[in-house]
Amino acid sequence: MSGTDTARSVTGEDEVVDLCRELIRIDTSNYGDHSGPGERAAAEYVAEKLAEVGLEPRIFESHKGRASTVARIEGEDPSRPALLIHGHTDVVPANAADWTHHPFSGEVADGCVWGRGAVDMKDMDAMTLAVVRDRLRSGRKPPRDVVLAFLADEEAGGTYGAKYLVREHPELFEGVTEAIGEVGGFSFTVNEKLRLYLVETAEKGMHWMRLTVDGTAGHGSMTNDDNAITELCEAVARLGRHTWPVRVTKTVRAFLDELSDALGTELDPEDMDETLAKLGGIARMIGTTLRNSAAPTMLGAGYKVNVIPGQATAHVDGRFLPGHEEEFLADLDRILGPRVRREDVHSDKALETDFDGRLVDAMQSALSAEDPIARAVPYMLSGGTDAKSFDDLGIRCFGFAPLKLPPELDFAGMFHGVDERVPVDGLKFGVRVLDRFLDAS
Repeated sequence: MSGTDTARSVTGEDEVVDLCRELIRIDTSNYGDHSGPGERAAAEYVAEKLAEVGLEPRIFESHKGRASTVARIEGEDPSRPALLIHGHTDVVPANAADWTHHPFSGEVADGCVWGRGAVDMKDMDAMTLAVVRDRLRSGRKPPRDVVLAFLADEEAGGTYGAKYLVREHPELFEGVTEAIGEVGGFSFTVNEKLRLYLVETAEKGMHWMRLTVDGTAGHGSMTNDDNAITELCEAVARLGRHTWPVRVTKTVRAFLDELSDALGTELDPEDMDETLAKLGGIARMIGTTLRNSAAPTMLGAGYKVNVIPGQATAHVDGRFLPGHEEEFLADLDRILGPRVRREDVHSDKALETDFDGRLVDAMQSALSAEDPIARAVPYMLSGGTDAKSFDDLGIRCFGFAPLKLPPELDFAGMFHGVDERVPVDGLKFGVRVLDRFLDAS
């Protein structure tokens, strides 16, 4: 057998695990301040894998080491609107001492690939590479043009990745009308006759903010009724304990209707405790899509134990539902009170699209072909993705990174968690589904 024949005999399923492991081994930790290693090595790895099968990938570096890779595949009918498949190559940091297997080892154990980025989102990067390489080796063009984007900096808001490309190189996405990306297409097993696959059609907006209180500095031994730390801590405590009102958006309503049908019971969004208890690990992802939220995440003040500082600061991760940004900000200021000065560190919009059209039909048909009890359903992501940037170009975005998961796996807990891992069988399933999806899309 010739070398060419051997290369052609390698399928996407054959190589997806190794691609995922190799990507995980490239440390792309994003600390949000350029202090990490950057994504350049990952961008070069991806470019090499795409060039091997005849594509002409381009690497774009927005800041030293902060690099993204983009390539375009010509489809059978270039006159049709193009599809974007995007993934990010950066990951949040990990402390190796906390992990069962080293977070940058790409270890295969207990039927899973372990490591930082295994589900967020080097699994989808690997599945995309595997499918594309398989199709190009075997001469199977997609029905329409497909743009591939492997992006930097998603974990810090996309400033040096998707936002940079959309602002500086919008021509890369010429003709693109639809996109798929992360945190969607994963399974939730209801029973032996039904498995729901949650497709992201909406995501909350964000206000990452800094809170500041100015007070009167002084000696720690003296009475001080204008202590900035006291004032700030009281405000942060009020915010952290606040129960935000339930607001049911069209996406959440559609998901609850699907879930009601699946569980055979009427669901009351005002009393979701019993329902969420049935959802296992994904309850954390679903529960926070019923309300706005604001989570205090950092506190800072002072420089010496016997000195009352003149200023105290806190950081808050705020998330608002589509259509509820003004309400969120008004409630926020009311809770914090007049002494607290609020400023955005990073903000971005909420997104919501309908769960319909040819692309959705392609998702359902691809899933059903590989899992006869599959039903695709829409849901809202409580976090945010690079879809926010591509929406600025008028691209309709979905989260669809298909994974068939064992019911016992705490999938939601994998995101930014310790011992992040993805099932080997899930990766191979994703390759098969994405391949079918491309044919149907």
